[in-house]
This record gives sequence, structure tokens and C-alpha cells, in this order.
Amino acid sequence: MLAVVTTPERTANSEPIVAGIVTALVGFTSSFVVVVAGLRAVGATSTQAASGLLALTVTFAVGIIVLCLRYRMPITLAWSTPGAALLAAMGANYHSGWPAAVGAFVIVGVLILATGLIPALGDLIARIPTPIAQAMLAGVLLTLCLAPIKSLAVQPLLTIPILVVWLVATRWLPRWALPLALVTALVVIGVYLAVHGVDKQAHTAWFPQMAWTTPHFDLSAIVGIAVPLYVVTMASQNVPGVAVLKSFGYHAPWRASMYVTGAGTVVGAPFGGHAINLAALSAALAAGGEAGPDRSRRWIAGVSAGISYLVLAALSGVLVTITSIAPNGLLETVAGLALLGTFAHALLGALSQEEYLLPAALTFVTAAAGISFWGIGGAFWALVVGLVAHGVLRRRDDST
Repeated sequence: MLAVVTTPERTANSEPIVAGIVTALVGFTSSFVVVVAGLRAVGATSTQAASGLLALTVTFAVGIIVLCLRYRMPITLAWSTPGAALLAAMGANYHSGWPAAVGAFVIVGVLILATGLIPALGDLIARIPTPIAQAMLAGVLLTLCLAPIKSLAVQPLLTIPILVVWLVATRWLPRWALPLALVTALVVIGVYLAVHGVDKQAHTAWFPQMAWTTPHFDLSAIVGIAVPLYVVTMASQNVPGVAVLKSFGYHAPWRASMYVTGAGTVVGAPFGGHAINLAALSAALAAGGEAGPDRSRRWIAGVSAGISYLVLAALSGVLVTITSIAPNGLLETVAGLALLGTFAHALLGALSQEEYLLPAALTFVTAAAGISFWGIGGAFWALVVGLVAHGVLRRRDDST
């Protein structure tokens, strides 16, 4: 009988590789439904949404590999999940069309690039009070986080298994709660389609494909999509991403990260990608102790994650096809569960400081209302309302 000998060198190599694979699996499966919902909400067809998912995954996967090899740090990137949620919340209030949305995505990439080139731009974003930015995000996420309850009311037999698996897994296997909820949803969809059949009019492009869209630069889309998307991506992804890496002893190369994510966003935008950025939550999986005790070798986890993401990118066509043939609201349930933690933290951050309590509340209800003026969506107006209210109330407090 042969014995398998595990050497310290083999263990040192396998730990970061496995951690990178886990990072990619958790990062991809836990939020791709949010991305697809966001792209569809601003006018993408199923083919264009599949292209966007593919473009995002490929661009940030390549960016991860480049940054990790260059700086020997576990620097991981991701699509902007809060940004996708912002797009999804626009829904029926967005009327400028898909090419205008693509033009806004290009502007976001340019702004991210400019953040690396012009430090004052990053400082300007940093001057937006965190509670107001968090309140805007919480308001945007509210509608999506209601999806599980709405689906439960309409189709309880289909929704209950997803909620039960998510709840149990959150208690015992919290890292895998969302992937397991997604697997459960796919099983439920499979059973449903086996019983009821597939709509012949549904999108059935099973293979990954790129679909070019010539960007159209529309002022209302730039103000209503690009500005809040940039703010959310910077405040909710890039800044926390730096903080997560710092907590593990790594000082992220800020300018290089902005160059890579900005350029990746510009390149991916005509194919439907809305924004890529430094990973925040999933960054801990590649940078933490599970990637091995040797901090100098954890960059291997980043490279492993990048390669794994490239493999997962091949599933983009299949996944978007599944979202198009699934019962209405079912995959939105998974998206709502995926965003529930982010929503809770954003709401807590918005209302935790007495000084910002009223401005943050106004920001939250404005974003949650989803109002639109002059073709400009509620996220932008929420920021305006919050900043104006804070300015007026602060002056009043200073004068008393």
C-alpha cells in the first residue's frame, strides 16, 4: 500500500491555490445575478447582458493576475456589485436606452483612471460624508432586498427551499450560504422547467459571446448613471478594498489599481461591463490566513483566483440563459439575499452618527423612492438632497 507524503513545500503551494479557487467561486456565484439584473434594467438584451458578464469577468481576472504578479500581493478585483444594484434599482425609471448606459460606463472608467492620475479627485470623493454615501447605497439596495419576501408571497413553494437553505447555511457554513442558495435555486428552476417546459421565445445562447455596443454619450445618463455609479464604486468598493488589504498587512498600490480598474472598465464598457474595482469582501479570502501562513506567498492565491475567474467566465452564456427562463422573481430572491448583509451594514453606517442622522435619512428615502427628474435617476438626487440638507443643518448647528 502506497502512502502519500505531504511535504511542507507542497502544502505551502496548495493552500494559496485552493484559497484563490474558493475566492473566485464565492465571489462569482454570490453576486452574478445582481450584475445580470442591473444590466437588464438599463436596457441590455439577454445577449448583451451575457456579454457584459463575460467582459467584466475577463477584464478583472486579467487585472488580478497583472497586479499580483507585478506587486507580489494578493490584490483581487471584482465587478461593482453595489453599482450593479444601483442599475437594477433604476428599472422602469430609466429611459435613455442601452447605448447611453454603455456611454455612462465608459465615463465611469475614465473617472476611475482620472482618480489615479489626479489625487484631488480622490480627495473630493473622500469629502462626501460616509453616512450620506452609505444612506444612498442603502436606499438603492432596499428594493432589491425586498425581492425574497415578494417572491415568497407570490410563489412560496419555489421560494421556501431557497430561503431555508440560505438560513441554515448562514448558521453553519456562512461563506457558502449564497453559493448554496444559488445551487438550490438552480435545482428548483430545473424541477419547475421539467414540469412546465421552457418558453420557446426565451434566450437560449448557451455559449459565451461578446456583443459590441457603440457608446452614446447622453447627458442625463452621464449624470444619472455615471456619477452615482462612480461614487458608489469608489466609496463602497475601492476604499474598503484598500482597508481590507491593509488589515492583513498589505499596502495596496493605489494608483496602479486605479489605472488597471479604470482601463479595464473602459475596455469592457462597449461589451456591456459597467465597472470593475478592488474587491472588498472577497479580498479577505485571498489575503487572510486561509491562503497560508507565509504572507509573502499569498499573492499566489490572487493569481489562482484570476485564473479561476477566467474559467468561470465561460459560464456567462449559460447563466444568463438560466436567468431568462427562470420563473419571475426567483433568481432575484438570490440577489436580494446576496445584498442583505451589504444593505444592513450600509443602513447601520448611515444612521450611526447623530450629526448626520436627518441628512442620511433624507438621502435614504430619496434613493429608496426611485424618483427621476429630467431623466436623471434617484441615486444622484439622493446625493444632492443629502449634501444640501447636511450643509444647511450644519450651518444652523454652527450658528446656535
